[in-house]
Parts: sequence; structure tokens; C-alpha cells
Amino acid sequence: MIASITTITFFLLLLRLTATVPLPPPSTKDTVAAESPSTSATLDPNQLRALQFLHIPTTQDPCIPSTCDDATPFRHLLFLRLTNCSSDQHLSTTVLSALSTVTTVNFLNCHTPVVHFPSSLTTNLHSFTSINSLQRLTGVFLSRFHHLTHLYISGDPIKASGIHIITSNMKSLKSVTLYNTRLTGFLPKDWNPKLTYIDFSKNKLKGTIPTSLTLLKNLEVLNISSNNLNGVLPNSLGGLLSLKMLSLSSNSISGPIPASISAIPGLVHLDLGSNQFDGVIPEFISEMKELKYLNLENNKFHGVLPFNESFIKRLDVFKISGNYDLCYNRSIISVEMNLGIAACDKHGMPILPPPAMNTPSWSAVEDGGDDDGESGGDDDKVVKKNEVHVNRGPNKVVLGVAIALSAMDPPISSFSEVTLWKKEKNEKKEPRRMYQQQLVLLRDNKS
Repeated sequence: MIASITTITFFLLLLRLTATVPLPPPSTKDTVAAESPSTSATLDPNQLRALQFLHIPTTQDPCIPSTCDDATPFRHLLFLRLTNCSSDQHLSTTVLSALSTVTTVNFLNCHTPVVHFPSSLTTNLHSFTSINSLQRLTGVFLSRFHHLTHLYISGDPIKASGIHIITSNMKSLKSVTLYNTRLTGFLPKDWNPKLTYIDFSKNKLKGTIPTSLTLLKNLEVLNISSNNLNGVLPNSLGGLLSLKMLSLSSNSISGPIPASISAIPGLVHLDLGSNQFDGVIPEFISEMKELKYLNLENNKFHGVLPFNESFIKRLDVFKISGNYDLCYNRSIISVEMNLGIAACDKHGMPILPPPAMNTPSWSAVEDGGDDDGESGGDDDKVVKKNEVHVNRGPNKVVLGVAIALSAMDPPISSFSEVTLWKKEKNEKKEPRRMYQQQLVLLRDNKS
């Protein structure tokens, strides 16, 4: 309890927090642990002055376990987090040079321009995070962090011609998140085999998914949703044997779901929604024992849904609507499941819902000429179907006149002429006006 209170007090003093912002926890493997500081061990004087320049209180020793090393006579910072920076807080190369022992740097809601990081600091950095903070980030700036194992950028635009500019020299990189950074270009063809986590979602990436990506045997999370990717999924996707989460939603990826995905034993999250996938949904998906999240909505799948009700209920999330040629078997899935797709008929085709009784269907026909002189050569004439179900259809008087005239010579050419009237744009048909037009048609035919 005392250690917990000490930790909270330190961050309140050191970081001047005014709000709490979610942040991925720093890797314990990349942070040097330290024992509780002794009274004789204080922070290096140059680093104390650097913290004071950043307006960080230093009235108490800022070192707690995992934030400083255990060197003597002076300790050195290993972890620096700047959150909700004030307008008078500015980075400088001099300050950063004094903090060159830091291995983890986090910026949260610090809207400050990027400054040159001295080589002594870029060499030591293992983890770098910027969330809605650094302005004018570039791929060249980030590429100097050769020894990073964790890179997390969210909400900060990055000017770069492609991801490879940023990551190609990071030979130790394990986790990379470049979320909502306005990145353009293509996915890299060369990948660090140590990668376990990739999130490039909500950018402007284009092109296809390279086969080389499927060689990452240690990859657990792949999120490249909300981009402009196209093409088909590589058949070798099943080579990602450690994958737990695969999110490709909101792209333009097409083709079938590759059968190799069945070889991924621990897949928990599969999101293929809002793409152009087609073909039948493979049955092997229902045999993936660890699957809890399945999104296949808004694609072009067809045929009969190969899942039963017990499989669907086992999932935490299941989305399948928006596949208009797909249907479900009513003998194994009840209508109460409300899947958002049609039931199948005996031929395995979707049963289309009947037209609404009060919603007439319309079909355009050619203008048969002027009726009462008001059409003026306008082509905008339609035939209204299912007249008996519409309140604005011919009344009994008109129908009676039509029947009587039908026995006379010359006969009425067709009943459709009786029920033909002009469709007024964006206006409802008035029964009186329709009745007058029908009488004109009857009178013309009679004469």
C-alpha cells in the first residue's frame, strides 16, 4: 500500500498530470529495474536542471523503482512521461542531451513541435510513444531510433512516403502501432521477424497484402483495417501460426476466404467486414475452437450460411448482415436470432420479403401521347401496380364506367390506359385530379 501511494505521488509531482490518458504499458523487459532509492543516492544534477527546465517539480527525489537506475553517487532517469503539457513547456536539444540515459519516452497530449533528438538519446531509446502530441513528425525523424522495440504513434500525422522509411532500420522492433497518422503508400515487403504486434489501422495505405507478411511466425496481432487495400488474401496467410487477432475491415479486399486460415489454431478475433469478399463462407470457421469475434458483414458472400445456432451463440460478437445473396437454413437457425440476412428457400436461395401493402411499386413506361394536354410531351408517366391495395386507385364509379364502355364500339384499347396518369414530381396524387384524367381517357376512347 505504501509503495502504491509513493508511485502515485511521484507521477503527480513529476508529470503534473491534469488528466489520465490510456497508454500501452511499457515493456518490463526493456526497462531497467532498480531497488528503492537510498537517501544518499540522488538524481544527477544535470538531469535535475533538465527537469526544472521542463517545469517538472524536483523538490523530492523523483527516482522510484523502474524510473531510475541504481548508479552511485548519482542516479539517472530511465523513464520519462510528459502529459498535458502547458504552453510554456518546450523541448530543446540541450535538455534532451542531459536526459540521454532515458530508455522510454511517452508524450500524451503534449502539442509541441519536434526537435532534434541527440544521438546519445536515440541510441538508448527502446520505447517511444506519442499520442495526440508531437507536431510535424516525419518518417526520417522516427527512423533514427534504430534500437526501438516498441513504437506507438496515435493521432499524430506522419509525413513519409511509406512505412518502410520508418521501420526498415529498427532491427529489434517487436511492437509497432501507427494509428490514424495519415500514412500513405504500400505495406512493406521486408519485415522484422521479431514482430509480434502490428497496427496500421485508419490510414491511407493502398495496394495488396504482401506474401512476405505471412512469414512472421511470432505475430499475434495484425490490424490493418480502415485503409485502401485491395486484391485478394494470400493463400499463405495460415502461416501466421501465433496469430490471435486479424482485422482487415473497411478495405476493398476481394476473393474468397483462404482455406489456410483454418491452420491458425489460436485465432480469437477475425474481422473481415466491409470489404468485397465473395464466394461461399467456409465451414471450417465453425471448427475454430478459440474464435470469439467474427465479423463478415457488408461483403458479397452467397449461398447458405454454414453455421448452426450453437456456434453462433458461442461467439461474443457475430456480424453477417449486408450479404444480400446469403441466407440461413431455417431448420437449424431460428428466425429469433435476427441475423440480418434472409432465410433460404428449398433451393438454397434467399427468400425475398413480400412488398409492403401500402408501398406500391413503380415501373416506367413510354409516353403514349398527350392525354388532356397537360403532359406537354413529358415522358414522366408510370404504371402503378397492385391498384386494389392503394387508397388512391380508381374508385368504383370510374371502374363501372370503364366496364360499360368496354362493351361499346370502338373498345378501350387496354385497361392500362384507364389507369394511366402522370406522376407529379415530389407531390402526392390527388384523387380528384386522377379521376378527371381517367374520364378524359375514357371519353377519348369512346369517341
